[in-house]
Amino acid sequence: MKIVRFAVFAAAAATLAACSTGPDMSRDRSIDSKNLSELEWGIWVDPQGCDNWIADNGFEGYMARRLDRYGEPVCSGVAPPETATGPFKEGSPIPDAI
Repeated sequence: MKIVRFAVFAAAAATLAACSTGPDMSRDRSIDSKNLSELEWGIWVDPQGCDNWIADNGFEGYMARRLDRYGEPVCSGVAPPETATGPFKEGSPIPDAI
């Protein structure tokens, strides 16, 4: 019985050890390190007509699907498909290479 109890305890300990936290993905770790909420965000409309949040940080770019409160894609019609709109290039003092 002690062996079974030890095996259960060891399995529980291994499971909890696997739950370690990773890096903070809400921060930019580049030259002008800051929280991603401080970037200027715009909207890129994908080929299907749905919105995606975009931000340009000079060296890095970020994109996330725009979702409503139910987790469904937002397709607002704010711009034609494959078009970007908004101040998404103004979030950093680092100029674009192109």
